Amino acid sequence: MGSVLLTALAAVGLYLFSGLRVLREYERAVYFFLGRSWGSKGPGVIYLPPLFAKMQKVSLRVMAMDIPPQDVITRDNISIKVNAVLYMRVKDPVKAVIGVENYLYATSQLAQTTLRSVLGETEMDELLMSREKINAILKNIIDSRTEDWGVEVSAVEVKDVDLPPEMKRAMARQAEAERERRAKVINAEGELQAAEKLAQAAHIIGKEPAAIQLRYLQTVNEIASENNSTTIFPIPIDLFRGFMERIAPAQPAEPPARALPEQTSGERLPAPRDKEKVKD
Repeated sequence: MGSVLLTALAAVGLYLFSGLRVLREYERAVYFFLGRSWGSKGPGVIYLPPLFAKMQKVSLRVMAMDIPPQDVITRDNISIKVNAVLYMRVKDPVKAVIGVENYLYATSQLAQTTLRSVLGETEMDELLMSREKINAILKNIIDSRTEDWGVEVSAVEVKDVDLPPEMKRAMARQAEAERERRAKVINAEGELQAAEKLAQAAHIIGKEPAAIQLRYLQTVNEIASENNSTTIFPIPIDLFRGFMERIAPAQPAEPPARALPEQTSGERLPAPRDKEKVKD
């Protein structure tokens, strides 16, 4: 009798001990007793009655899900390949287990279809320049759809945009033309500013005749400071204008215009008729 009781106590103890489970801090267990959900439990030590209850572990940590490259045709009819990464975490373990069969697979498929649909309504230039705006649109759409699954999407980032080789060459030519245009505009603005400053300087020097002499001496000083064996002295041409006018030869007067000859080839020109004879 004592051995039977001891065996029964050992069996009960083994049964109770086999139902103990330990959950980590980032884990939750969705508890099912006789097929019915009793919510989530954890972390720490929980008791799971064998043969009567089951559980499914769910991690609450943020997961990075890679979205495979998708073939997309933008709104301006350019074929590209785009891949992205999605950051998500389980907010409600019960919904993640009961509301959807496989929340990871469902979220991945939803992210792929949303990526194709959103980029299909976007132009190529907007995709390259407004990356943060597109990421925010993707995040809001996916997050609103996965809310019923107990999943929270924290961020969606477009990683790489694979362009066709023809489009890369066209964009390179466009960028080169834009740089040349900016260089020409900057050069023209510099010439304009230099012309304005020269005009102001000429106006100021014109008011003070001594200023041109000071500028002349400064230029000679700059030339002499370069250790050159030859020094150039610029002389205004106005000093030689009177001398050149005196030594210039006088131009001969143009001959008067010659009248038509009265005879050509030995014949006399016909005399003009009188008006009275013409009337008769």
